[in-house]
Amino acid sequence: MRKLPGEAAIRTSRDRAREPAEFIDNGFPLRYSRDMRLSGRKPSSFTRRWTQRPRVILLGLISANVIAFGAQIFLDAYQPGFVREYLGLSDRGVHAAYGWQFFTAILLHDGPWHLVGNMLILYLLGRDVESIIGQRQFLFLYLAGAAAGELGHLFLMPATSVLFAASGGVAAVLVAYATILPELELTSMIFLLLPVRLKAKYLAYGAFVIAIWGVTLDRSGAVAHSAYLGGIVAGWFYAHLLGFGRASILQRALRQRRADVERYRAMTPDQFISEEVDPILDKISREGLQSLTWSERRTLARAPEKIAEKAQTD
Repeated sequence: MRKLPGEAAIRTSRDRAREPAEFIDNGFPLRYSRDMRLSGRKPSSFTRRWTQRPRVILLGLISANVIAFGAQIFLDAYQPGFVREYLGLSDRGVHAAYGWQFFTAILLHDGPWHLVGNMLILYLLGRDVESIIGQRQFLFLYLAGAAAGELGHLFLMPATSVLFAASGGVAAVLVAYATILPELELTSMIFLLLPVRLKAKYLAYGAFVIAIWGVTLDRSGAVAHSAYLGGIVAGWFYAHLLGFGRASILQRALRQRRADVERYRAMTPDQFISEEVDPILDKISREGLQSLTWSERRTLARAPEKIAEKAQTD
């Protein structure tokens, strides 16, 4: 069968369209499965068929929070003050060895609107985070945020305050979402009328500002906002541990140090002397010994080791 002119080019372009995209977010490589499609987004020609796994962990966390809030309302009605005195995390409870408070506080909310807001954020953002990092890591992320929120409260808030710590895990999920997909635009409604498009990273910046504002101005009674700051920090660190986000200053320094060590090991003694030691000796002859930096002094201290290697090879 005779091929029509341009048919090969058309097939080539179609084949390329079917291939999975290799880059997103300004050229950064994908760090998760190309078979994955984010929740609520239409598939494109670059995505393969993908079967949604049951959101066991996400829906389980939401159910646990809703059930716990129902129990919280019942206890407040049956015995007022019991939740705040024995279930919320407090400095007095820690000193009295109420260890269960670390587990009960992460399920407490400061009212129904606090519960609704937390569960909306957890569901809308948690769907994508759970799909990207997996169910087990998603659970660890949530628990790490909850624990960090409680520790942040104990370090930053006065002893008279009591923490309802359900927001710690939610804040960790929010910041992890912004770290994984910083340039993704989200659409939200102000007063259910005005649509606003906002990048995920700015949502995390806003959460950080609210956290700082809360621990600065509202520092008494039963609080929920003091869990934000610890949850934000935990979410950022956990996402970076999984390989997402830009490298931090510490990560870049460690990476550079490993590269220097590998380069030092790969250099022969002659290379080390000619490329590393000789320029330093020239600098000493021009500017004096006091002009050397800490790194240059460290290089000179390594010189005897390389010279010994040369003597052994000879």
